[in-house]
Amino acid sequence: MSPTTAPIAQYLADYRPYPFLLDLTELRFDLAPRGTRVQSALHLRPRDPAAAEDLVLDGGAGLRLIGLALDGTAIPAPRREGERLVIAAADLPARPFVLSCEVEIDPDANTAFEGLYLSGGMFCTQCEAEGFRHITFYPDRPDVMAPFRVTIRSDLPVLLSNGNPVRREAGLAEWHDPWPKPAYLFALVAGDLVVISDRYTTASGRAVDLNVWVRPGDQDRAGYAMESLVRAMRWDEEVYGREYDLDVFNIVAVDDFNMGAMENKGLNIFNSKLVLASPETATDADYERIEAVIAHEYFHNWTGNRITCRDWFQLCLKEGLTVFRDQQFTSDLRSAPVKRIEDVRALRARQFREDQGPLAHPVRPDRYEEINNFYTATVYEKGAEVIGMLRRLVGDAAYARALDLYFDRHDGEAATIEDWLRVFEDTTGRDLAQFKRWYTDAGTPHLEMTEIWEAGSDGGRLTLDFRQHTPPTPGQDDKPPRVIPIAVGLIGPNGDEVAGTRTLEMTEARQSFTFEGLGARPVVSALRGFSAPVILSRQIDDATRAFLLAHDTDPFARWEAGRDLAISALLAAAQGRAAAGDHVEAIGRLAADEAADPAFRALCLTLPGEEEIAARLAAGGAVPDPDAIHAAREDLARQVAEAHAALLSDLYDAMAVPGAYSPDAGPAGRRALRIAALGLLTRIDGGDRAEVLFGTAGNMTERMAALSCLIRRGRGQAALAALRDRFADNRLVMDKWFSVQVTAAPPDRAAAIARDLAERPDFDWKNPNRFRALLGGLAANHAGFHAADGAGYDFTADWLMRMDAANPQIAARMSTAFETWPRYDAARRGLAQAALRRMAAMEGISRNLREMVSRMIAAGA
Repeated sequence: MSPTTAPIAQYLADYRPYPFLLDLTELRFDLAPRGTRVQSALHLRPRDPAAAEDLVLDGGAGLRLIGLALDGTAIPAPRREGERLVIAAADLPARPFVLSCEVEIDPDANTAFEGLYLSGGMFCTQCEAEGFRHITFYPDRPDVMAPFRVTIRSDLPVLLSNGNPVRREAGLAEWHDPWPKPAYLFALVAGDLVVISDRYTTASGRAVDLNVWVRPGDQDRAGYAMESLVRAMRWDEEVYGREYDLDVFNIVAVDDFNMGAMENKGLNIFNSKLVLASPETATDADYERIEAVIAHEYFHNWTGNRITCRDWFQLCLKEGLTVFRDQQFTSDLRSAPVKRIEDVRALRARQFREDQGPLAHPVRPDRYEEINNFYTATVYEKGAEVIGMLRRLVGDAAYARALDLYFDRHDGEAATIEDWLRVFEDTTGRDLAQFKRWYTDAGTPHLEMTEIWEAGSDGGRLTLDFRQHTPPTPGQDDKPPRVIPIAVGLIGPNGDEVAGTRTLEMTEARQSFTFEGLGARPVVSALRGFSAPVILSRQIDDATRAFLLAHDTDPFARWEAGRDLAISALLAAAQGRAAAGDHVEAIGRLAADEAADPAFRALCLTLPGEEEIAARLAAGGAVPDPDAIHAAREDLARQVAEAHAALLSDLYDAMAVPGAYSPDAGPAGRRALRIAALGLLTRIDGGDRAEVLFGTAGNMTERMAALSCLIRRGRGQAALAALRDRFADNRLVMDKWFSVQVTAAPPDRAAAIARDLAERPDFDWKNPNRFRALLGGLAANHAGFHAADGAGYDFTADWLMRMDAANPQIAARMSTAFETWPRYDAARRGLAQAALRRMAAMEGISRNLREMVSRMIAAGA
């Protein structure tokens, strides 16, 4: 890799349009593992012929320039400025011209998987965000858009690129993408692949060929991906009125991929774990994730491709909107309440943690050093929450009209958040200047609710008084009030709802709302549907939480009440105080409620995670003790199991799904409830049921759940050996095998187990999936990663430094395991800080990892 250079920050305020327009990009690839030749012809013209400006092209360190010409005349000595190529304004005509370039690159040496690289003999690209500059010299920025013509020469049997195929003969393929796109959406795949195909007819009658390309032997596990694609295409037509616009849609599964998937126009490239699935190898969660990500990347065709982002500061414009759309898709196809709860759990686990630490940043940041470090939960998940709030505020009909205007007004453009908000202002007449703070201000708002009840002869009056405050975040100390939609309902003492859901629109730092004519003091159901990504504080006792758990008509609020009961008990136990028994009692009533969705009951049976308890303790000013938190959670699980053993045993038997496996929501929900019951019962039966289930399970969902239970009880060795022997050649199952051993390990053994696994010959650490399985598994074991001896910190730092030399993106993303280090005791802080400083001092540290580590170190200053 190139030597470390001083950080160069990019600023939103510095944006300037590119001084040249690009009318056509022509590319020719002569593929070879160690010496691929890339010829480009860029059809350019000055944006303003009267303003003479240099032509600046981006390029990576691995480009070997063979030749450069302007309108066929060689440029013998082009100027190099760092990794950029500069052609002086004086040498450029004030008219359209063609700049031709030839370079040589080495895909085989590209272990960063950015640009053109090899994955098991298959050529593959990843160009978002700035990977295309590692393929050839180019204006590599999202606002430079052009149609592409691509010619590929290779003896490999399958040669794919964006757009429609226009020529195919022995050793050559030509593709044409007529829709202007930026370079980050370019894709090329060449390899020995097999295909499963289908055909889709759009609403207007256009026939589209659909293909899912996989390695030979994997085709029997690609069917669900194809089914998911068809569902996504139909849903986008029915809900958003968006049709597909090319003759072919290709998906390729790749083993070595830094991200989950990539929405390249007409040629989506996917991490193989998000394509390949069978009942024997994939869990219910895998199936649901495949369906969601297939839809997400397809939906990008309009929200990301046809309309892209002007610059990388606007990343949330495409990602937040597309996440929101894929959440809607899953909600419509499966259980909307369960999906909402799952989304909120993920947001709190990842994005709230981000907002409360040194890596906090706005949904639209105003500066960055390395854009790959901003593919974060804040941009994606919080970005989706902001769009959900906007839809709630304007209503479904106005949201649909605004989206139609957005597509009509900005099709073929590179847009901004201002463009996005303006279509809502033009459609509804609302002023969204204050709402825009959700995009520009970092941090999670804290919302405090106080109730004032006044009884009267003509009916009672309830006043809800709210205060909002957003804590300081790096670079942003003071935050003005935001628009916060607060969905509330009122429930009478008898359990009947006396006021349906009403959305209160808070715009001030302190604001009150009054409900009149109430016969008796109601119980307030607040923040229904999680109407805003805030932290709500209110004076409420466990009896009231239990009442809401029993009677609330809003599924999210009902789940939240049960979760808060559990958190109350866990906070007390983790601090050595006696915990009330309300949660143990209430959870039994909920588990027995046969009218409730099994998937919902499974969520309610699942105790809050240890990381969440640590965050709550830290927010309250306490210093979390990871070992005490782990012990408290284990003890509460045992209490629930002992109190409801008979009920849980009945559920475990009753929720068995007969017949052939199906990943659909109904049977998946039954399995989820069965597994939740098993996880609790294992605390008191020593793992006997889990051992039987592991041996008899007909699907990977139950097999992995049983294995996790056995490992937690110290009985997993035989099952681990059996899984390894059966699936040693299946890379995705083996990823699970590596991960479960550290996620379920006793905390005091987790780092040692991880070290032993890292010594295995099948720990292919340069494969991102395998690396994430082991390192991510340790990070997910809260007390194991934060072990008092620092072994978790040291192991993780050792491997991050090793990975940084090969793949900086993966090293930087996995470094977030350290982002909460300042919240713990002095001894742990010292050990974590030492690991961070060791990484920061590493010779040749990448820009990616350096930025992340320096921001985390600064949090302890």
